[in-house]
Amino acid sequence: MKLVKMSLVAAMVMGASAFAIDNVKVSGDAKLFYGTDDQGTASLMDQGSSYADTALRLGVTGDLTKGVSFGVTGIAVSTLGLENNLVANTWTAGHDGTAVGDNAWMSEAWLAATVGKTTAKIGRMQLDTPLAFSETWSIAANTFEAAVLINQDLPDTTLVGAWVGNSNGLDAAHTTTTGAARDGIMRVDAQFGTFALGGAYAAAVVNNSFKPLVAQAWYYNVVDVADAYWLQADWDCQLVKNVKVGAQFADMSPKGTGIAVARSDKDSKAYAVKVAYTGVKNLNVSAAYSDRNKEGGLKVQNVAGSGQSKLYTESFWSYGYVGAADATSWNLTAEYDAQNIAKLGAYYTNVNNGAAASAGDLAEVALTASKSFGPLDATLAYINTKANAASSYNSVQAYLTLNF
Repeated sequence: MKLVKMSLVAAMVMGASAFAIDNVKVSGDAKLFYGTDDQGTASLMDQGSSYADTALRLGVTGDLTKGVSFGVTGIAVSTLGLENNLVANTWTAGHDGTAVGDNAWMSEAWLAATVGKTTAKIGRMQLDTPLAFSETWSIAANTFEAAVLINQDLPDTTLVGAWVGNSNGLDAAHTTTTGAARDGIMRVDAQFGTFALGGAYAAAVVNNSFKPLVAQAWYYNVVDVADAYWLQADWDCQLVKNVKVGAQFADMSPKGTGIAVARSDKDSKAYAVKVAYTGVKNLNVSAAYSDRNKEGGLKVQNVAGSGQSKLYTESFWSYGYVGAADATSWNLTAEYDAQNIAKLGAYYTNVNNGAAASAGDLAEVALTASKSFGPLDATLAYINTKANAASSYNSVQAYLTLNF
């Protein structure tokens, strides 16, 4: 059955001419990710504290007729047997029920139709919204079965409406994953099922009438879980050259009784601000601050996946902290393109959590170096983490992606 799943992508390519499918594009990548840490009593490179995975992604898009397009993407994951002697953990829980078995699934299969300035898209797809999104930082991304409607008839304005029915990522109602998985994104075997308790609705307005400013407002109704709002404005400041300023505000209000939430009668609220400077050639620097209220049991973060947050202060590797109750956070980022050598990144995130005392604190430093060798992208990362009142520990990660 897994071979049949993967053959669907190839069949779409081979059948394109027979069905007069136009503008067919094939793309994909092959990934090998490795990580290791010395948390607790472990040592770097120890099998028990190391994790690795490989993934093959192949996608096909094309036009079925004027104004109607399609997309199909297949993903296969394998440990290549690395768990036998080099690692004891995987990146993704998308492996089969044995936690390390090979697996393959269709991560995307959608149709889209455009009439005038209105586009409707339905099927299995990636989503990118402030509080419900596909997390693409790991070896395999979570996706959704949804219907999305986008309209741009109003000048400089985009209206969005969406229904999300199913997902293969973790959420408030689906928290079980394999013990071997490190990224905390995917449900076991990458199986799709009901998103949260009964799906979710979303609506948004994105406006760019004032050209230096992009403003967006989102509303979510996660059935029997929460009503949520997200407001954001990003301004390319004209008063000070090369300075960009951003502000965010989020409010999540729990509802229903299907999910136990501490302080369930209180809203979770957070705001964040960010200042970025790009005035030095090849250098981008930014500073961000966020504050989360003391009440409310829902974290201000992705409601589908590992819990990564779109707040400006989010850390490089340790998710689930900046959106927690009573978290005061700040982040410093510097990225430099040392041309012909590598793209370098330095990230520092500090979280102080009064509600959870030291157990909610985080101090994380991450250093990255990235280089492309033709179609091959390579990244090496070093991370120092001090969290949950434990001693700090070191992580080393290597990411290899072959694009085609």
